[in-house]
Formats: sequence, structure tokens, C-alpha cells
Amino acid sequence: MNTFIKTLLLVVSLSLSANLLASGDHDHGHDEHDEHHEEEPEKGAHSGRLLEDGDFVVELAIFEQDVPPEYRAWATMDGKPLQPSDWKLEVQLTRLGGEVNTFAFKTGQGFLHGQGVVEEPHSFDVKVTATYQNKQHQWTYPSYEGRVTMAADVAAASGLTTAIAGEGVLQERIKLYGNIVADPLRVSHIQARYPGLIRSVKPTIGARVKAGDVLATVESNESLREYPLLAPIDGVVVERHSNPGEFTADRVLFTLLDERVLELHLQAFPADASKIKTGQPITISANGQQAQTKTEYITPRHGETPTLEVHAPVDNSNSLWVPNQAVEGWVDIAQTPVPLMVDNRALQSFRDWQVVFIQIGDTYEIRPLELGRSDGQFTEVLGGLNAGDSYVVENSFLLKADLEKSGASHDH
Repeated sequence: MNTFIKTLLLVVSLSLSANLLASGDHDHGHDEHDEHHEEEPEKGAHSGRLLEDGDFVVELAIFEQDVPPEYRAWATMDGKPLQPSDWKLEVQLTRLGGEVNTFAFKTGQGFLHGQGVVEEPHSFDVKVTATYQNKQHQWTYPSYEGRVTMAADVAAASGLTTAIAGEGVLQERIKLYGNIVADPLRVSHIQARYPGLIRSVKPTIGARVKAGDVLATVESNESLREYPLLAPIDGVVVERHSNPGEFTADRVLFTLLDERVLELHLQAFPADASKIKTGQPITISANGQQAQTKTEYITPRHGETPTLEVHAPVDNSNSLWVPNQAVEGWVDIAQTPVPLMVDNRALQSFRDWQVVFIQIGDTYEIRPLELGRSDGQFTEVLGGLNAGDSYVVENSFLLKADLEKSGASHDH
């Protein structure tokens, strides 16, 4: 089965899951979410949900016109309106993960007024308890939004990954450009110690040699004795200017390069140069590869441009980099600890919010966030998420797409 068909089947499966969850009654004091596919609950004169127990009827609405979302409630007995002071009400909301919000009510102008803000998302199991003339009336119902279920094997197949929200360090960084070059300390240009006739040559260009290996034998012009030309370092033969029968003269016969460690050169303009210090971490990237290093020293750059050159070693033991390769580098110039942050890959735009999807078991649900500072990789969270929450990092767009396919809307 090709990748396109797998993705198509995944999206269809997710849509069915979201439609089932979205059928819960989310009763705001305004137009309801379009994701409801079951029969809408009956509404009252204030666009709130009607809760009936015999002749006693409560209308409960989330009101959010020009105010933060809050509960308002009205009641009738035998069809006649009750005064707010004649009855009592309590609403208990249980959110995904077990968090419980309890709302007491006070007498308002013609209605009972819930004390406290009904925080987003408005997705919870609702328990309503009303008391009139010493008789208690109780209702329970689900009211979900922004919620998707996905089996663990489907989540794994779709590439969803999660992380635990917690404290961390934001890195203030500067982006510089440059290239990777051979480390001058790891390049050896080899000449004959005594001029003479080259009798034999062993390695070819590209051959790897070790320190002490014989590269060639030379017959000295003075003693007419042969002596070996030895490799002074481990490395690769990148240049060879010698063949049997030639005279050595005073030219370079071999050039060896130890490419296991290369050198990074980044160009910094004066506005950034004052912020860069030795020892600062650097992340380099090119062609999908990344590596970490630290600033070793800084020098003026030759040429007409007023720039400095940042130097750092690059571990190339895995042969991922080549000399003269162009790279970009992020230099960490400051660190800011924050109590809570999330990976930027997790962030999705949903309605008028920036959200992440938290995960509890096979259930995923949006969490609208209040965001602070960002370093381009992580962003500080000021509200909307708790330390220890498991949230989706990679491929969270699949969950967002599923909610959008279900026709979810939220009219503020």
C-alpha cells in the first residue's frame, strides 16, 4: 500500500473519530458548534440549554458577550419564572485528565450569575445541581469540543510523537553564515628531507594512511642511500606530486588531511560581533544535517567587508561534512530559564488561538495557550497548559485537520 493511500485512510479514520466525539452537547450562550451531528438540545429564551425535571426547568448558558465566558442561569416552575433568590445552583465541570472546576452562583439582575471564568476549551463532562424549595434536581451530560480519539497503533503509524511539558531554557541566538574548511592543524604538506631520486611511491590519491606509514622511498643525492618518507599524521592523501624516477627537488610531494575534525568559519557583522564570545554553543546545519560545537576563537576577516570570523571545531568522525561546504550557524548568546515551555513543532493555529493537543490515553484535545518569549525552537507558555501534561509534537496537524473536517466552529 503506497504512502498516499495510507494517509487517505488515516484521515478518514480520524474524521470518524472526531465526529463521534463532537456529537456531545457544548452549550454556550450563543450559536452552538457545527460539529454536533446528533439532535441539538432544546434551548430556552436566552439561547441556553434547557434542563427539565418535571415542571422544574433550568436554562443554563455560557455568556461571553463583552465579558470573559461565564455561566448565567434562569429557572421556571410550572412555566412561571422564578426569582433568582428563590433557588440555588451549582455546576461542576470535569475536564479531560480529571481536573474539576466547580462554579457557585449568586443572585444577579434577573438571573443567577456563575462565579468565575469558564476557561477554554469548553470541553468537559457537566454536572448540574439545582435546589428549589428544599428539593434537589440534578443533570449530567457531556459537552466536548476540540477532542479526537485515536488508537495507539494508528497514532504510531501516523507518526505522532509526544513530549512532557515542563521547565526549560530558551536560547537567544544569532544566525550566521559561513563554511566548513580543513583544519590547518590537521593538514600536512610533506617534502623530502634530502633531495634525491624517488625510487618508489606507495599510496594513491584518496588512500587513507596512518602516522608512520611509508609514503615513498628516496635515494639521497649525497649518500646514494635510500630512506623512507613517512606519514607524520593519520589522514587521507589529498595531493600527490611524486612518481618513481622523478627528482624530489624542493616541492611538496604529498598533502595529507585528517578530516575527522574540520574547522567552522562563520562571518559576523559588527552589530552581532560584540555579542559573540568564546565558548558559546553553536548549532550548524546544511542539507538536513546538524552538528553542535562551541566558539573557539574570533579573528578579523581579511578583505574589504567589515566582518569578524568565528572559528569552531567540527567533529567529522562520521564523515557527514566535507571541506568547503556552505553552512548556516546559530550562535547561542544568552540563556533564559522559563518555568514552562513547549516545542514549536507542536503549535497549531485553531480558530483564533495557538494550541497544542494534549494526550491522555487514546484521547487528544486542544489546549489554547497564552504564549511568551520564543527562541525559534521552543516557546514559553504563560497559561493554558500544566507542567507534566503530555502533548503532541510531531504531526499534530493531522489532529487539527481532523477537527476541521468535522466542521467544528466556535462563535465568539
